[in-house]
Amino acid sequence: MFYTTDDNRHGLPHDPFKAIVAPRPIGWISTCDPSGRVNLAPYSFFNAICDQPKLVMFSSVGAKDSVTFAERSGNFVANFVSEHLAKQMNATSVDAPRGESEFEYAGLTPVASTLVSAPRVAEAYAALECRVTQTFVPETLDANAPANAILVVGQVVGIHIDEQILTEGLVDVAKARPVSRLGYLDFATTTTVFSMRRPRWSQG
Repeated sequence: MFYTTDDNRHGLPHDPFKAIVAPRPIGWISTCDPSGRVNLAPYSFFNAICDQPKLVMFSSVGAKDSVTFAERSGNFVANFVSEHLAKQMNATSVDAPRGESEFEYAGLTPVASTLVSAPRVAEAYAALECRVTQTFVPETLDANAPANAILVVGQVVGIHIDEQILTEGLVDVAKARPVSRLGYLDFATTTTVFSMRRPRWSQG
């Protein structure tokens, strides 16, 4: 089958786009505004975009608390979502009123970060402390119809790792069991890991 996205007439029960762009890592974003109000929310439009320097981004549909607080404070934390925290992560997607703590709602422990004002999730196996470098609305093919999204880019300035997920100095995915977002209402955990070396042209 084929369909064009200008009319989205795919004839399927649900839009398959997110199921095709899968799996996606989950950015569990914690923020704090200058008055001390905290927010914690999961974003499936999240990823690393650079290693030198280390940059990550998350994309929000509209100026939700995560975007607003990150812009006002200039920082955020991307917390690692593992299988043992899947239900709590989902709970933090609740449409809580501004000022209500998703940490408390989900039974999670906020702990002070080292370099940024946003707290991190104490129960998470890893966390990336980030300083905001830019926020922007991406352009589309129609100059009169901007995307319904705000991208927040942050530079990672500090990394927390729980040493129980390390094996011989390497992050062990089998121990960490990261949760990824699929399409529709589906999520997945990593159960199989395999390695492949990148080919070199000079080696045939």
